[in-house]
Amino acid sequence: MPTFAYALDDFRQLATDLLKQAKIKGATDCEVDLSEGYGLNVTVRQGELETLEHNRDKGVGITVYVGQKKGHASSSDLSKPALAAALGAALDIARFTAADDCAGLAEANRFAKNVADPGLFFPWNLEVDDAVAVAQRCEAAAFAVSPLITNSEGASVSASQSQFIMANSRGFMAGFPSSRHYVSVSVIGGKGDGMQRDDWYIGSRDAAEFADSARISKIGDYAARRALSRLKSKRLKTMQVPVIFEAPIATGLFGAFIGAASGGSLYRKASFLLHQAGKRIFAPSIQILEDPAVPRGWASGPFDDDGVATQRREVIKNGVLQGYFLSTYSARKLGLQSTGNAGGAHNLIVKPTVKDDLAALVKRMGKGLLVTELMGSGTNMVTGDYSRGAAGYWVEGGEIRHPVHEITIAGNLKQMYKNITAVGSDTLARGSVNVGSVMVEGMTVAGQ
Repeated sequence: MPTFAYALDDFRQLATDLLKQAKIKGATDCEVDLSEGYGLNVTVRQGELETLEHNRDKGVGITVYVGQKKGHASSSDLSKPALAAALGAALDIARFTAADDCAGLAEANRFAKNVADPGLFFPWNLEVDDAVAVAQRCEAAAFAVSPLITNSEGASVSASQSQFIMANSRGFMAGFPSSRHYVSVSVIGGKGDGMQRDDWYIGSRDAAEFADSARISKIGDYAARRALSRLKSKRLKTMQVPVIFEAPIATGLFGAFIGAASGGSLYRKASFLLHQAGKRIFAPSIQILEDPAVPRGWASGPFDDDGVATQRREVIKNGVLQGYFLSTYSARKLGLQSTGNAGGAHNLIVKPTVKDDLAALVKRMGKGLLVTELMGSGTNMVTGDYSRGAAGYWVEGGEIRHPVHEITIAGNLKQMYKNITAVGSDTLARGSVNVGSVMVEGMTVAGQ
């Protein structure tokens, strides 16, 4: 079975040596990131192996500061001559770079201390034949649903393991291993101009949560039923109605929130949430928590990309923005303190406002649009204007009446956030956002 080529202690020694050499060569401060990963990806289509990829990589990133001049260099070669060359390149860049009064490592008292392993490592050391068999089982389950499932875009299996050490000249050094595993399938139903596709996937840090035969088959079965439910789609007339964003795509609404409330967007004045801290930006029922300690969470971790300790905090309380997502650099640009968010948010949890699952949320809406797919990237992060191609289902009398396609939904995120009338209990964790299906009042649906 594959394993890591380096021990974390090896990385710690390499980092210690590089930090020492950086000081000797004139760096005021230095940060070193060493990482390694390996994995397997396979894709099966129509029962046959289509792609097979083994990956094994390693690398180092070296950031040096000469005063407030910054230089960075990287290498995929961890030999002593290559590391010395990368350090030299970083120093050369720093000496010819303009000074930036916000540049530099975080203050020593902000770094995470006594870092314990967060428990994110569950290796899935699949043999190729086993991975192929998992993908075949998933795809076969989709085809078994109905003869109307006429084609497949493939079923894929991915198993990935990695580890890293981050260290700097102000005394911080920590790191840990982690894993990410996925099974996905995309199938096509119908024929000719009436074809429709849909997909589904499951991922986890620990493949034991989904990789038994019954669950693998359920992924394929569900993807097929989603595709079949979209056959005979219709277009809609232009109207203004409530819209439910199914949980997998509702994550995007809050991903946009993270981007707009992030320091980089704010100090560049490229955000629709400028000067909104302490103000109500969501409906009063909305509560959003950031929790970096979620067991096996996709975005869990005891420190951010600057080494600053992460923290559990309320981001939105009763609809009011409690704080931004700030790295050390962006915080300095804004005259604020880092929130431990260099690299992004850590498990943003949007709490349900009702006990309804998706079916009950559809009943609650009565009449409107359930959106299950979005296309294109029509979000203006400066103004909040939002316009996306969409597909889904028309709802009337609290029931799905027929599938719809070739429509556009539009609004403005500033108003959409305030118009959220319900967050369902069908919470799904994808990436850094955990949220159920979301109902928004008063969106424009443009059709024929």
